[in-house]
Amino acid sequence: MELEARVDGLMAGLRADLERLAAIPSVAFPGFPSEPVEEAHDLLVGLLRDAGVPRIERLDLPGTAPVIFGEIPPPDPAAPTVLLYGHYDVQPAGDEALWLSPPFEPTPVEGGLRARGIADDKSNVIAHLGMLRAFEGRPPVGIKIVIEGQEEYGSPFDDYPPTAPERFACDAMVIADLGNLRPGTPTLTTGLRGACEVVVEVRTLAEPRHSGEFGGAAPDALLVLLKALSTLHDVNGDVAVSGLRREAWTGTGYTEEEFRDLAGVRDGIPLVGSGALGERLWSGPAITVIGLDAPSVEHAASAVVPYARAKLNLRFHPLQDAREAQARLVDHLRSLRPFGVPLTVTPGDTGPGFEARTGGPAYRAALTALKEAWGTEASYVATGGSIPLVNGLAKAAPGAEVLLFGAQDSMCNLHAPNERVLFSELRNTVVAMCAFVREYAADFGADRGPGAPAGESGA
Repeated sequence: MELEARVDGLMAGLRADLERLAAIPSVAFPGFPSEPVEEAHDLLVGLLRDAGVPRIERLDLPGTAPVIFGEIPPPDPAAPTVLLYGHYDVQPAGDEALWLSPPFEPTPVEGGLRARGIADDKSNVIAHLGMLRAFEGRPPVGIKIVIEGQEEYGSPFDDYPPTAPERFACDAMVIADLGNLRPGTPTLTTGLRGACEVVVEVRTLAEPRHSGEFGGAAPDALLVLLKALSTLHDVNGDVAVSGLRREAWTGTGYTEEEFRDLAGVRDGIPLVGSGALGERLWSGPAITVIGLDAPSVEHAASAVVPYARAKLNLRFHPLQDAREAQARLVDHLRSLRPFGVPLTVTPGDTGPGFEARTGGPAYRAALTALKEAWGTEASYVATGGSIPLVNGLAKAAPGAEVLLFGAQDSMCNLHAPNERVLFSELRNTVVAMCAFVREYAADFGADRGPGAPAGESGA
């Protein structure tokens, strides 16, 4: 109760700082000004310094926005060190006509605030700040703070941590770039599905030819491509590419009604695939056509199409190797000869998945902390999204437990118009982070042998 009262006393200030941060259009995509990104960086440095972080560095790496690195030494040599991660950049606002209020003017909504990036990920950065304030800059664990500024677009920083493992050495890390399955349901994310892209294209004619004179014998590139794409799924809509890992999901999941509402599925339209939703969304593969080059309907001519191209996005099981998963899709497509026509298949980017180890002292502490904050047992979920830096941090600190929780929720409209965060989720996340470091400091050492250095717990 004392901890909760302390956090409640901080909420007005945290809300004010969140509004200041969310008002900055810190979009780190090409073509956007860099000044707001720098402004958000500088604001956070000042807030962290005021919260008692004695050492703050600016990491300037080629090709990316500045990374904030802060450090609070452990209160004693036997105490564990916890790394806190978040990012201060945001997605572009998109079509502002779809917003109910200007995207960079934080606006009250029922129980919270609306603005671009206010959930993803500025609320989580403020939650870290709240924990530091609650302990007046002297938490019972050592702290390392990593807040990057180009997560949404993609950054070379993803590959940096393994090159400087001493900087990122820790016993546990809290990756606060996600949140709860639904508001009021404390949630630990234990898996991140991997992702890769593949481009498939077809060239059949030198140029378009009259469909009346040549159609029926001249090979239509678009029909060839559609024939190839139709082989990627079976009659139920399940992925039909062999070798892509799929397993039953045993954690918590959405109800079908929740998912239909979140996805905006129209009435009367069935969901795709078979099996539990968790299996379709998190522990099995998904292939989506995310782009198609073909003549538009508005400008269509009566001609056989000579060229067509599609870009595919594959999401795969958290533990499947990224290159292997991509190769399975590439091999499947290259083996096809729709109507006897070969396909040109080009592999694109890949990003590995991640599955966290559970059962160690940090996870025990997190379960206790989440229950204390929300008043109910935590649920386990995975996510189909990806956080590429997680793998880099895990490689830099291979003995550290990785915890993924935060102030977002699945209904917050991240990356969409009218993104919002709820004050209840922010407040409870701050309580949970405070309770986590308290419990972890008390429990640390239970699974460690005598004299084991930091980062080598038996978790």
